[in-house]
Amino acid sequence: MKVRIGYGFGTQRGFTAPRYAAMVDALDGLGFDSLWLSERITADAPDPIVGLAVAAGRSARLKLGTSVQVLPGRNPALLAKELATLDVLSDGRFLPAFGLGIAHPAEQQAFGIDRKARAAYFEEALPLLRRFWLEDAVDHDGDRFHYEGLTVRPKPVQQPPDIWLGGRAPVELRRVGRLADGWLASFSMPAECAEGRCSIEATAAEHGRSIDPEHFGAMILYAPDELPEPVRALIAGRSPEVDPRDLVPSNLDALERRITEYVDVGISKLVLVPLHDPVDWATELEPIARRVHPLQT
Repeated sequence: MKVRIGYGFGTQRGFTAPRYAAMVDALDGLGFDSLWLSERITADAPDPIVGLAVAAGRSARLKLGTSVQVLPGRNPALLAKELATLDVLSDGRFLPAFGLGIAHPAEQQAFGIDRKARAAYFEEALPLLRRFWLEDAVDHDGDRFHYEGLTVRPKPVQQPPDIWLGGRAPVELRRVGRLADGWLASFSMPAECAEGRCSIEATAAEHGRSIDPEHFGAMILYAPDELPEPVRALIAGRSPEVDPRDLVPSNLDALERRITEYVDVGISKLVLVPLHDPVDWATELEPIARRVHPLQT
């Protein structure tokens, strides 16, 4: 099993061009596997596609992932064009991961999709992305989209890119098993991820599918200081059954143990997300790189 460790920018901080560039350069120089950008319209964090395009221009090695990008509310033809372009410009390093979007009135207003309509929109749009990436002319007559012989170019370098999904509710796990190529968990302890993986694999088997055993990942939040109240509230909303401090490692020893716990249950793609705002990214990442790189196999 190949263990790979990347980094997520998160949505809890603002950014400037120099500090974002410093993060990308430090990740690249210190040998981290990937960079992941989350989507939040109402936060200062960068737009995932624009931010990853900038990173693609600074690094010829880092993989570039969304963690996750909201799908309901987007035109799948236009999105397929954007993402294929990013895959071409990065020479096949793009890692798309999608979700329904958080249950937040302002975010849902921005995407223009009623909360109850998100799942149906998602399940029609996702297969269309793959079709636009693979087929020369797409015909589709659905409840939300209608296309007649539509061609979307360029085609991505990856044919097609593997699509990962987030989510942790039972219906979301079943959706991963039916539609996705991988799962990126968040706000979930290792034992929960192990249970989620079993559910996903069982659903995939029911539909005559299988998920690559190396396509199970998790985001690991960490914070060396006291958790900010907004972060506590966010964790309480997503994982009310978990003590926030149990979920969030607070030092290097705890972070290393948590990575090992995920790997032990078959979660091999890890995305570390700092909840604090590092003063200097190189200083932040160097000791972590020394501790976690030996865990990669």
